[in-house]
Amino acid sequence: MIRIFGTIFAGLLGLAFGSFLNVCLSRWPAGESVVKPLSHCRNCDHTLAWWENVPVASWLALRGRCRNCHTRIGWRYPLVELAVGMLWGIIGWRLFGQLESLEAAPYPNLGLRQFGLVPAIATMVLLFLLVGIAVVDAEHFWIADRVVLPGIALGLALPLLFDSLLQMPLRWQSEFWIEMGERLLGVMAAAALILLIRWLYQLIRHREGIGLGDAKLMALLAAWLGLPGALLSLAIGAILGSLAALALLTVPASRRNSESWATTRLPLGTFLCIGGIIGALWGQPLISAYLRWAGF
Repeated sequence: MIRIFGTIFAGLLGLAFGSFLNVCLSRWPAGESVVKPLSHCRNCDHTLAWWENVPVASWLALRGRCRNCHTRIGWRYPLVELAVGMLWGIIGWRLFGQLESLEAAPYPNLGLRQFGLVPAIATMVLLFLLVGIAVVDAEHFWIADRVVLPGIALGLALPLLFDSLLQMPLRWQSEFWIEMGERLLGVMAAAALILLIRWLYQLIRHREGIGLGDAKLMALLAAWLGLPGALLSLAIGAILGSLAALALLTVPASRRNSESWATTRLPLGTFLCIGGIIGALWGQPLISAYLRWAGF
């Protein structure tokens, strides 16, 4: 029972944070504050009542339109809220499932290390960041340094935070510092890989095809997931991007105008974020399955 209630709580919390993320996604590209003014219609400046701010439910009740001027409210708002809510619900299901198994043990020990609370919160933060970056890149082809650079630093600092909370003596753990060095090298290698692809594309096509923000995003994924996780995210993102390109080819207008098709832009960062979300939730089983298939 605690697993069900915990999952519902995590999902509802995700809906609330998804609503806040929508505020950030609407205001940051315009250079506005996320604190002031209060939530309002961006067309008529109507200040929203409390019941117009309930995640998903308000959008449904208002039928996707402003109550004052009847301007259409895009699908992005409920989709972002649902995405964060569902992803956090998955983390909650796993986390409280661990708690149930620990309670069933003959001698339960519900310390931070056994419960896995800190890694679960960290994963929630990563998923929150990736949803936001994915949406901004899809809408504006823009990956903000104010999000990615602190995200890289936080991802690198998390092992220190974990061991501090778990009261592990870092100064006596040479393996820890070796792992930190490997993670830092992985961050640089992940960014360098995208920069290499960017350089090769410019060399062949004589124009920019991949932005510097994508290299920083790969560094963020490596900081949180390690280099194998970042490479898995890149592979998944490349597959999804290729499928999206093939889907565009089915549009009649794209087939008639080959020049237009050649200049069509796809948000690589969005596909990398989707790959990162999959890697954060199911990365280890996928990597293990691949290694078994490859005979390692």
